[in-house]
Amino acid sequence: MNAQRTITTQTWAELFLLGFIWGGSFLAIRLALNEVPFVTSVAHRVFWAALILWGYVALRGLPIPRDPKVWGALFIMGLLNNVIPFSLMAWGQLHIPTGLTSVFNAGTAIFGVVLAALILADERLTPRKALGSLIGFFGVATAIGLESVRNFDITSLAQLAVIGGTISYAFASVWARVTLSGLTPQVAAAGMLTGASLVMVPAALLIDGAPSFNLSLTTFGAIGYYVVFATAGAYLLYYRILAAAGSANTMIVTLLIPPVSIVLGALVLNENLSPNVYAGLALLALGLAILDGRLFKR
Repeated sequence: MNAQRTITTQTWAELFLLGFIWGGSFLAIRLALNEVPFVTSVAHRVFWAALILWGYVALRGLPIPRDPKVWGALFIMGLLNNVIPFSLMAWGQLHIPTGLTSVFNAGTAIFGVVLAALILADERLTPRKALGSLIGFFGVATAIGLESVRNFDITSLAQLAVIGGTISYAFASVWARVTLSGLTPQVAAAGMLTGASLVMVPAALLIDGAPSFNLSLTTFGAIGYYVVFATAGAYLLYYRILAAAGSANTMIVTLLIPPVSIVLGALVLNENLSPNVYAGLALLALGLAILDGRLFKR
């Protein structure tokens, strides 16, 4: 991991804000899915967020890449970081609680460390990283639960779909390290969402037909939330925190998301998670703490 940096009070506040925003996104997505098919839901998310970010890029006057190879890399990034995980997780949320989805999502950092060690020459899997990753994997397995393994059904498949989404996120982080290091983060985010839109908009039209805008205010609000705040705005805030605090500190946000999602799911959707989910989250938190390393140095 990168060298540790001190987190200021302002950055802590921004970390908690980002955790709350992304934690709320799971509820917003689930509410939208009551009226909008999941493919169309993802198309809304990437298309409108891309427009917002390109508007931001234009206002800031940020340089836009012209090399076709860069656009090809952005297209693949859109597949890995948006199309695959957004689609798998949205479908998974039709069959499992929002809180459980967010717990699995916390495993992204665990998978990212392992994949980076396997693919990138400068990311060695040290004993500490190996131990943290192993405990994190046990956390994911614990959250899945033995019953899902014994009685494989649509719920089990949904859990695997969400985990597949987190693995795709991990591949995306490695791909970005290899191919997109020269781009400004805002342009990279706008570019990858554009690549994702080129896939999801035609897919939504083909699979679901023309989108309906005869929706309830709740659905409009949910779509607006996960487009404006949880995608476009969250990317801008994420990269601001990343620049100020470094990647190791920014990883803390993965632990802030599940509590928000679990509480909102319980309050709004009356979700009740089994004890093994909380045990899995505790193991994931321990694994991430070991990966971070500072707690044990103290």
